[in-house]
Amino acid sequence: MRQIVLDTETTGLEPSEGHRIIEIGCVELINRRPTENYFHVYLQPDREIDEGALSVHGITNEFLRDKPRFADIAEEFLGFIRGAELVIHNASFDLGFINHELKLWRPDSEPVESFCSVLDTLLLARRMHPGQRNSLDALCRRYGIDNSERELHGALLDARILADVYLAMTGGQATLSLDSGGGAGIEQLTSSGVRRLAADRPRLKVVRASAEELAAHRKWVERLDKAAGGACLWHQFDRAAMEEQ
Repeated sequence: MRQIVLDTETTGLEPSEGHRIIEIGCVELINRRPTENYFHVYLQPDREIDEGALSVHGITNEFLRDKPRFADIAEEFLGFIRGAELVIHNASFDLGFINHELKLWRPDSEPVESFCSVLDTLLLARRMHPGQRNSLDALCRRYGIDNSERELHGALLDARILADVYLAMTGGQATLSLDSGGGAGIEQLTSSGVRRLAADRPRLKVVRASAEELAAHRKWVERLDKAAGGACLWHQFDRAAMEEQ
């Protein structure tokens, strides 16, 4: 299974207002394992970047002045993602911009959804954690993913972080925890989180059965075996263990 974890940065919030993509970052997963294959590009948007967007990603018009335009990289980009499942956080935002760019490039372009399936990790997180914050930063905290490098948003960095979050969300082990109200809840843990908890936990005390308890157990199993017509597996195991001794 080939999946592409994808993120974009833009000049603003609405493609309908003329905003454009200025960065695309994609990382590849094959059978849920990250590969070294990725796609990353900065783009010249031919317009000014909104101050609000600049404060989020820090990408300036000056930095983008000599970068390629979307039309220059469209074929390579489509070749990279075609046929894969796209894993995107808040997919409607990124797909809205990508499909807008495709239409500007070629008016008869088909939307991305026609040749890629899409998994929206924001919708997935809302189903798994209803009523909680499900931003990428919040999910990093919840699943123990290191995002210390994320002082500003960046498409490739965010795609790499999202890949770790997605794998933890869909493949981490579950542990039973008690909330402050005394109820039980399930919290997803990464394998590193499970190892950390195991290392911090004191060694469990082993309580062995006494001779009297073992004798009572054997009698109970013998009665059960008799009632089952000799088909009680516990009795067979006990008898085999005693013969080995």
